[in-house]
Amino acid sequence: MATATLTPPVAPTGLMTGDDFLAQYGDRTGYELVKGHLKEIPMPGAIHGHVCFKASIVIGNYILEHKLGWAFMNDTFIRTRTNPDGVRGADMAFVSYSTRAADNPPPAGALIPPLELVVEVRSPSDSINDMTAKATEYLDAGVKVVVILDPQTDSAGVFRPDELPQRFHNGDELKLDDILPGFAVPVARFFA
Repeated sequence: MATATLTPPVAPTGLMTGDDFLAQYGDRTGYELVKGHLKEIPMPGAIHGHVCFKASIVIGNYILEHKLGWAFMNDTFIRTRTNPDGVRGADMAFVSYSTRAADNPPPAGALIPPLELVVEVRSPSDSINDMTAKATEYLDAGVKVVVILDPQTDSAGVFRPDELPQRFHNGDELKLDDILPGFAVPVARFFA
């Protein structure tokens, strides 16, 4: 069976737009748009999937139990920048009901910040610099808190605008009171 080769549409500037990216890749996994350029994301493997699942359960259940807002997972696309455009696939995201009302469903396509939280899990192919750049891109787009979970070190990095990143290790407790009032869990819960 022959497979089709995807050729990304490009704007007159030579860069792909967010709209073109979403039209061609919006229903596919393994791609992001970074500063107008198509980036193929390698499939990360079982450990990454397990940590994503744990994050969705631990954080997602808290959001549901306390009726705090909309929770997303599974590489939900988020528009992160324009000119050049950026569209990233978050492992998990959260938008509070104060930002997007309970009776205002999310769009069919990509989310547009502001968002309260994005959680990313570091894949074996991701460098620390890649993850820091991704966190910064989310913050610049209007995400209040970005949590990077790192299965290689069983640690969590927490990024907020205008603050140095915080790092929490396996024996520490992760608190996100500013966006999830009362939320506090041992970092180890994400990796066990």
